[in-house]
Amino acid sequence: MYRKSYKNIACKRTLRYNDKQVNEVRNREMLFNSYIFILFFLPVTLLGYFGLHKAGCHMLAKLELVLMSFWFYGYFNPSYLWIMGSSIIVNYILSQLFQRKWQMPQSRIRLLKKILLAVGLTFNLGLIFYYKYYDFFVDNLNKAFSTDFQLRHIVLPLGISFFTFQQVSYVIDSYRGQTREYNILDYSLFVTFFPQLVAGPIVLHNEVLPQFADKNNWKMKSGNMAHGIYVFSAGLVKKVIIADTLSKAVTWGYGNVSAGITSMEGILMMFAYAFQIYFDFSGYCDMATGLGYMFNIKIPMNFNSPYKALSVVDFWSRWHLTLTRFLRTYIYFPLGGSRKGTVRTYINIIIVFLVSGLWHGANWTFILWGFLHGVANALTRMFKKQWNSMHTVLQWMITFLFINVTWIFFRADSISQAVTVIKKILRFQNLNVRASMLEQFKLTEFAFIYEYIPGLNEIVSSIRGFDALILMTAALVICLAFKNNQEMEFKPTVRRSLTAILYLVWGIMSLSGVSEFLYFNF
Repeated sequence: MYRKSYKNIACKRTLRYNDKQVNEVRNREMLFNSYIFILFFLPVTLLGYFGLHKAGCHMLAKLELVLMSFWFYGYFNPSYLWIMGSSIIVNYILSQLFQRKWQMPQSRIRLLKKILLAVGLTFNLGLIFYYKYYDFFVDNLNKAFSTDFQLRHIVLPLGISFFTFQQVSYVIDSYRGQTREYNILDYSLFVTFFPQLVAGPIVLHNEVLPQFADKNNWKMKSGNMAHGIYVFSAGLVKKVIIADTLSKAVTWGYGNVSAGITSMEGILMMFAYAFQIYFDFSGYCDMATGLGYMFNIKIPMNFNSPYKALSVVDFWSRWHLTLTRFLRTYIYFPLGGSRKGTVRTYINIIIVFLVSGLWHGANWTFILWGFLHGVANALTRMFKKQWNSMHTVLQWMITFLFINVTWIFFRADSISQAVTVIKKILRFQNLNVRASMLEQFKLTEFAFIYEYIPGLNEIVSSIRGFDALILMTAALVICLAFKNNQEMEFKPTVRRSLTAILYLVWGIMSLSGVSEFLYFNF
């Protein structure tokens, strides 16, 4: 047994398995981009849910969806079901205690509620700390004080940051008297609804539970189903065709940093990762949104074309919207927000981004990434007039370049590795790209097109790195020139139906292996 760091997918999750066991574990994951999910789990869950509603068994329909969501989560590792289950029970009990009519003086009630809130926050944050940060904390403690505390090599449960933060928001809102009383089944459905369970968005109780209670949503709607399939299929293609192809080039690049990479290889892997994480997260958000539509549930928007941003502030109003909302509501505002002077405002902003960085992973690279975004956010606000006076194109270029450079820290295994990559890029000395890297950009679909269009194969062969050029250009155009799926007004048409079928078939045929969504690891 030994520790294996998994950073080829933007995380540093430590698994106590050997290579064979890691692959076996990952093959047990029921992801949106897996055969078992698309061909079995989803149809069975949909038919069971709407079938029970049609039979008048409305409570059983909710129970079926909760149980199927538990199965979805536990398919990866059944032993971790107790973590989510105990988390639900503890937080539900706390919320009920907040809503109870206590027969005692108001001063004692306020004190009791503060104690209960402290218990709730300690429980939830302690849960995250143990599973996500314990080894990171102990490892740094050992290095700082030359101690020898034992690492536990804990497997990070999928989605623990998401379902815990979701419940933290509910507990705090209950303390503030901003929630209504739900039964345990409704509360469990709020936490476990599988489209948003392991990678967000971080939803609020009043965003989804009223929709499940709406009788109009208890029967299958052809318009919503068509919309859901279309958006889900588009997200599937983004993930398995674009993101997973780019991930191979990124993995090759970071795997060769220690052996030496050229400046152009550094630039290529930087942009490749920027597009990989974009289409991976965008693909997931589309698939989650599409699944919500299939169940007549509108999931909050979580991704709004962030590479169109004209500033770092603008970027964070488009990237992971529900996380930004959570951090603003439950950290930034309690710290004082912008109410305690300019200097304090900037400090609060940086603190929030440090928390955001740490939330993404237990590694100093994430913390530094968050810090850099916090500083950039503060500077943009500080020099708002000067920034707004610049040409729009220049604003976009600076913002896009900053985001790309900071993604290097987000992806790298260590700060030293990130610095090495940046140094290689800045030196701009060797512009050669090895064939072994260019090979990673090849798609089977490209080769098919080259063969059957007369003369195209000869043209492609004469242009080195043609596949990489086409894929990266297409990615940039999609990011900048098209509306995202949640911005588009959907109307069922023959063209959209054929497009959805093409996307779905293409995506399913490309499922050569199961690959995680990056945010499953946070």
